[in-house]
Amino acid sequence: SGCHYLVQALFIHQNFPGQYRHLAPVIAARPGARVIGLGERENISLPGVTHIRYPEPQGAGEKTHRYLRSMEAAIRRAQNVARALMDLRSKGFRPDIICCHPGWGEGMFLPDIFPRAKLLQYCEYHFTTEGGDVGFNPAHKVELDEAARTRLMNLPQTPSLEAMDWGVSPTHFQRGRYPEVFRRKISVVHEGVNSAVASPEGAHHLKLPNGIVIKRGDEVISFVSRNLEPYRGFDVFMRALPEILARRPKAQVVLVGGEARGYGPKPSDGRSWKEHLLEELGDKLDLSRLHFTGRMPHPALLALFRIASAHVYLTYPYVLSWSMIEAMGCGALVIGSATTPVQEVIEHGVNGLLVPFFDGAALAETVVEGTGDHGCEYMTGG
Repeated sequence: SGCHYLVQALFIHQNFPGQYRHLAPVIAARPGARVIGLGERENISLPGVTHIRYPEPQGAGEKTHRYLRSMEAAIRRAQNVARALMDLRSKGFRPDIICCHPGWGEGMFLPDIFPRAKLLQYCEYHFTTEGGDVGFNPAHKVELDEAARTRLMNLPQTPSLEAMDWGVSPTHFQRGRYPEVFRRKISVVHEGVNSAVASPEGAHHLKLPNGIVIKRGDEVISFVSRNLEPYRGFDVFMRALPEILARRPKAQVVLVGGEARGYGPKPSDGRSWKEHLLEELGDKLDLSRLHFTGRMPHPALLALFRIASAHVYLTYPYVLSWSMIEAMGCGALVIGSATTPVQEVIEHGVNGLLVPFFDGAALAETVVEGTGDHGCEYMTGG
């Protein structure tokens, strides 16, 4: 707030704007500022931000060791970024600060191109075999092969971490994943959600793909994940649904998300987790009350949160989703997993309800009670 000098800022993110969606336009709005966003996506428009796209890199070669495929792909990406930045440099651009998400390798060569720029890295996640997502499921034993591969998954971001002047992580949990040598340079600063948009004010009705219209006052249970998969508790939720549907005969369940591979593997038969679980549960589910929407435009998603009697959010100890915070902002009762990233935001009985991640019976009971007439009585601070 006390800085009034002209600033040139560069934001780099494979999926730009990503976590810089709110920050980049704020910097760009300062008098005399010049802000450039660099990423792989096309047709990005942010107020005051010049967007430059770098070409999608080739993947790893066929003979590359499979532990190193992500690293080879990251190097190719870093080279594409370097070429784009060399072009910017030749045109006189000299950033004062570079904000970069290093997870895909974009930040590898930044100090060699702009040595005077301050490097602020977005430290989203550091993979280890303990305390995080890997090894969380007790039914899945981590063998040496997976442990070795996990250890090397951090290679694409390591050069960026070594070069950074400072870093930010969105939660204390995510900061805590990093080794102390890097952690001492990382502050916890969540990028935030737009509370003017993710609020109880706005549309309170929604037409689902099958033509059914839901509105505030209906009994609606929502579940949202970029992809419907075990990392986000999709299997736990699905297996709890027969009990929930039986005890809440008026409830409609809206499940938002894609069927592609997400953070974890697909079922061994290669199908999607949705197909796998629908077959497993069979006639235990009343499919007339289950609404799979696929991915949903953001305004529709916020309308769903305003309508929902309860929003279920489960996650491995991993990256916390914006959707959970947006659901809270829209006034939904969030029933979350008692895992570290969720516990940072939700205090049981105060601003949401928590259940053990793998306890489907507890989830069913909490959803049934939470969506009932006495749901608000759960929120007593007790």
